[in-house]
Amino acid sequence: MAAFNAAVGGPGRDLDHERSFQLGLKLYVLALTTDMRQGELLGLKWSDLDLDAGTVHIKRTLGRVRQGGWVESEPKSAKGRRSIAVAPLAVQALRQHRSCQLEERLALGALWEDRGLVFPNLIGRPIEPQNLLRRSFWPLLQRAELPRLRFHDLRHRAATLLLSLGTHPKIVQELLGHSRSSLNSIPTATCCLACSGKP
Repeated sequence: MAAFNAAVGGPGRDLDHERSFQLGLKLYVLALTTDMRQGELLGLKWSDLDLDAGTVHIKRTLGRVRQGGWVESEPKSAKGRRSIAVAPLAVQALRQHRSCQLEERLALGALWEDRGLVFPNLIGRPIEPQNLLRRSFWPLLQRAELPRLRFHDLRHRAATLLLSLGTHPKIVQELLGHSRSSLNSIPTATCCLACSGKP
């Protein structure tokens, strides 16, 4: 975490890159504290959040279709449609992010496309998943001198951390939105990390 925080303090190459870093940081805080999938994060709307109560309601996932458009769909299973408690750290990050987003909307005026997304691109449209990786996630890992990961690996890391802290596997399963059958793979990941000696 120290290396991660140190990397954040580095100078951005330009305004767009720095904006990508800052937006990404809020997204990653939420990802690591809720175990949300990438599509769930990109499809998240402010109406799904209750920051006063500290909860997020997972109602949809957002993804690209082959024809080039975007499609909103419900989570894969009933377990995927869930409500999750949001950590105080994430609530604070989201409040700061909402304030910055409102300033961006005012500055852009009619150019802003209001879709209610929590994590949109510069003009309010959905973020391209590959752009999130190339412009934010992988550069941030590089600045922190960490190995390149898939975005989905954040879910495994978060689940491993929760289990190592003594969180009951059933609670981790519900956070992940997993079915009962997929829970067996989580302790295996914990064991592998423990054996490797990595944090």
